[in-house]
Formats: sequence, C-alpha cells, structure tokens
Amino acid sequence: MEKLSTFQNQIVTYVETVQVREGVEADSYLFSGNSAKDLAVVRVAAGYETPLQRIVKGEKTIEGYMSGKGKLTIVHENGSRSTIVYPESNKIETSVAINDTMQWSADTDLVFYEICWPPYKDGRFENLS
Repeated sequence: MEKLSTFQNQIVTYVETVQVREGVEADSYLFSGNSAKDLAVVRVAAGYETPLQRIVKGEKTIEGYMSGKGKLTIVHENGSRSTIVYPESNKIETSVAINDTMQWSADTDLVFYEICWPPYKDGRFENLS
C-alpha cells in the first residue's frame, strides 16, 4: 500500500511502519498542524487478527474501515458485545471507550485506520492475546 499524504482531506506525514504481530502491520502518521491526534493505517493479512486489546488510556479512539473483508468485535465495559462485519456494514467509523476490548479479524486482506486523541503512546492499549 502506498504511503498516505492526505487523510480525510487533512495533510499527514508518515512516521514509520511497525510489525504488530504475524500478519499485522501498521503505518503511523502525524496530522500536519494538529498535534492533538494521530493516525495509524493497519493492514491485516487474510486469516489473521489483531491482538485482543483493552483500551486503557486516551480521550477518544476511533476505528475505521478502509478495505477488504473482515470484522471488528468490541466488548464494552458493561459486557455487551458489538460485531461489525465489513464491507456489509454501512458504519465506517466506530468509537471505542476506555475499558472496552477490541479485535479486528480478516477474511481477506483487510485495511483499517485508527485515530487516537491524544496521539498514541505505549500503554494506551493492553494486549490481552
């Protein structure tokens, strides 16, 4: 995938690519002129999934679908579960809250984005798997 120069009509600057785990890699970006948030574009290979993560910190976290086929599963703090299947769902972006757990899984190669307010730092998410 070609590195982004704009995202949702905002200029972004590529920072680095990180291998999250087998089958999952993420490109991180900074928004030009907006230090309040950052962006990750995550690629999940067919048959793989992201780590099961609990949101520990942050003001706001948005998960957004870009391409491919798969699902996002969120277990909310109250125990209720949301599963969003893509590309069937009309819901492109989903907000996740502190103490929610989330996991993306890919049926085909899947690409999603994550926007964090404030920008991501280690300790924002706790990997549970």
